[in-house]
Amino acid sequence: MDMKEILTELTPLWLQLFLEAQQQGTLYSGTPITQLPTYETFKNGGDFFKKATVEYCVDRFITLSLPVPDRQQAGWDGVLSKIFGKNKELTTEEIKLRGKEKRFCELLLQALLRTKINYEEEEWIALMQKMKFCDGKAVKMRYHSFAHWPLGFFVKQIERRVKQKGASAKLKNYLGEMLSWDDFQGNPKYYGWRTNMEKLKQNIQEILMEGSSEKPEVLPYYLNEEDAWGRMINQTIKEKKEEEQVQWFAYFRYITSANGGKPTQKFLKTAKGLVDAFKKEPFKETIQEWLQAVTNMKEERVDTERWHYYTFLNTTNSNLLKGMVWSMVQFHDTKTLSILANLAERCYRKIPGVGPAAASVGNACIYVLANSRGLEGISHLSRLRLRIKQANTRKLIGKYLQEAASKLGVTEEEIGDLSVPSYGLTEGYKEVLLGEYTLQITLQSNGKVLQQWIKPDGKPQKTVPTAVKNDSKLADKLKKVKLEVKELQKTYAAQRDRLDRTFVLERQWTYENFEKYYLTHGLTAVLAQRMLWILHSKEQEVSALWRDGRWEDIQGAVVQMDWEQVKVSLWHPVYAETTTILAWRERMETLEWQQPIKQVFRELYLLTDAEVNTRTYSNRMAAHLLKQHQFSALASTRGWTYSLMGAYDDGRENDIAMLHLPERKLKVEYWINEVATDDSFNDAGIWYYVATDQVRFVREEGGEPIPLVDIPKIIFSEVMRDVDLFVGVSSVGNDPEWRDNGGLPQYRDYWQSYSFGDLTEVAKNRKAILERLIPRLKIRNVAEVDGKFLKVKGKIRNYKIHIGSTNILMEPNDQYLCIVPARKKEVNTDKVFLPFEGDRGLSLVLSKAMLLSEDDKIEDPTILSQLHY
Repeated sequence: MDMKEILTELTPLWLQLFLEAQQQGTLYSGTPITQLPTYETFKNGGDFFKKATVEYCVDRFITLSLPVPDRQQAGWDGVLSKIFGKNKELTTEEIKLRGKEKRFCELLLQALLRTKINYEEEEWIALMQKMKFCDGKAVKMRYHSFAHWPLGFFVKQIERRVKQKGASAKLKNYLGEMLSWDDFQGNPKYYGWRTNMEKLKQNIQEILMEGSSEKPEVLPYYLNEEDAWGRMINQTIKEKKEEEQVQWFAYFRYITSANGGKPTQKFLKTAKGLVDAFKKEPFKETIQEWLQAVTNMKEERVDTERWHYYTFLNTTNSNLLKGMVWSMVQFHDTKTLSILANLAERCYRKIPGVGPAAASVGNACIYVLANSRGLEGISHLSRLRLRIKQANTRKLIGKYLQEAASKLGVTEEEIGDLSVPSYGLTEGYKEVLLGEYTLQITLQSNGKVLQQWIKPDGKPQKTVPTAVKNDSKLADKLKKVKLEVKELQKTYAAQRDRLDRTFVLERQWTYENFEKYYLTHGLTAVLAQRMLWILHSKEQEVSALWRDGRWEDIQGAVVQMDWEQVKVSLWHPVYAETTTILAWRERMETLEWQQPIKQVFRELYLLTDAEVNTRTYSNRMAAHLLKQHQFSALASTRGWTYSLMGAYDDGRENDIAMLHLPERKLKVEYWINEVATDDSFNDAGIWYYVATDQVRFVREEGGEPIPLVDIPKIIFSEVMRDVDLFVGVSSVGNDPEWRDNGGLPQYRDYWQSYSFGDLTEVAKNRKAILERLIPRLKIRNVAEVDGKFLKVKGKIRNYKIHIGSTNILMEPNDQYLCIVPARKKEVNTDKVFLPFEGDRGLSLVLSKAMLLSEDDKIEDPTILSQLHY
């Protein structure tokens, strides 16, 4: 075919389509090339015109991939090169334009090959030869090989012809020769980013077998052994019988074709057929074992001469795993769903300097959970949304939850209630019979699970009975029970977090639904029966707690109401009088009633005069120095979104931590600034520290700032509580070693002022608790609350423990005492009644006070060296 004839017809259309592609951003994921106006001319141009265009795309791409001298030696420069002339040196702009033209060739080639083109065998072979000829051997192309071409589309073209007219001996010989090429041999690490050579081998083999009564041979398929998972599976397959291996190879070959955000119906149907060829239970158990292995895998560190990096799953193995997960959509049992939920959580866990370990696999798990029967999968999604940090993943889960809620005709929060499993518990308790022994399982309000064995004679036993260990059936049953215990602990933690976030929603339940999903529910009853609720009716509104199977008010009197007319909501101190708050605190302490989340002792944040004056923003939590990674992780657990800032030049010197409140149609912004100092970043270039700025409330649409006086009290209080928590936990002022470990010299004054400065609302609340708690403890004669400190008289020295930061000064000269909290508590405070869970700072203050009250018994040489003058 004469190139001049092709150019005569193609030149104007080619340039027009190229210009449209640049204008519409087609080259960079903008408008698809198939939607550009001029493309219709190419699409409808007939076989001859389309073949000519395809050949031109191939030739042009080859030419543009050559170094300049080789390109000119090839005999022609193409359309755009004529504009430049035949200079051997190209400018930067010209080089960029060549790159754009190459990308344009790729897109047009792929689009045309998706259409029907009647290729003759000779024409197809000529194209294959041309692409093979430029495989980086015969011609010196750069960064391009045979495997980079969209070969799958080319093969589809000839596949259509063979189905209509059969294959000649010449074509079969050529296809057989292709399979012997180096590109198709072995299991290379890299197949090229546009095609999967392994799947292509199978397609070519099917063409060769067309018209034959024999089934095409299933070629072996082994996983890449760059990661431990691939090595494990390959070893497992090699140990199986030959007929089983063939089944697994066919399965692997198909599922590795998984692509896109979710599977097509064709993929699911074909995968189901392959799965059905196996024996159901052995197949499912094998896949469960493989998925669990990925969940337990740790990323591997790879060291080079200049740097190190981390790896998790090889790319091709990750794609196969994604298809494997999709193929499990037909299984709805508890174990499978639990494994998929745990795998999703593992896949979203970040690898240092990389990001989520395997986000596409995590998304596949979410798809399967969302499409499982019943509500068990939805329950896992509700839990995952609270635990996963990535904003886009939480958004995806939210989408699935909304779809499920729409199907059931309920709200998203209601489906959260519906989907909580009870695990067979009755208000947190159940018994499991294992042979002649009974295992008593009790879920406590702190989330811990007590497991007590009972002998046949009714007496308790501390360890697992030997009779249970030695009986394989009972041992398997016990294994399932232990797995269930882990799951119920995770579910309980997720529901506790969900309930804690319910304050800002100000939800109300009918008494019937509240009783069903909370008060008498096997799992959530443990939460609900320790919380304070408001009972609403037409006649009255009463705050009450559930005790001994009845509702009691603040005086302990039994509450009687027309329960069919009652609605229930969570009690919050922002709407209560101070005397009522104090009275409820007194009652909780009298009952020694520990709440799973801070409610009666919850901090209140009311507008200050300064915030009224600033009108649309609050500086209450500004000018703090935070550890960025700690802040980011904590913000994520509270539902905020935030992007880490680094030393790389991405144009950002500040960012915004944002909380979306769609029910209120507003967003909350906490402004964060980078602290750019020498060497204050990790190996991934992320700054260690950031500085805080103002808090703003803005409208969801338009981003218009909202005056703080217009923000509902409970919303303002809960948001500022979050921000106070971020500062209280992440501030460098809480780190007793920060000053001595280098820190940042310019922020030494901040460390000192925060460590021993004014108390935040959290710390003020902690102080109020200490004032009531200390008189009941054994240290009451040597400890007292004085201003912002808990003062302790020791045998060697006297101490001042700051109630906010928990840092310590020693009298009489205010010498700093560094005590680093150990992972294990130095002094056990478990027997000290605390009215709520979760304030580690309060536990630290008490632990340090108890330690220092008997400072003559301290044996730690690091502490002892600081005690003497």
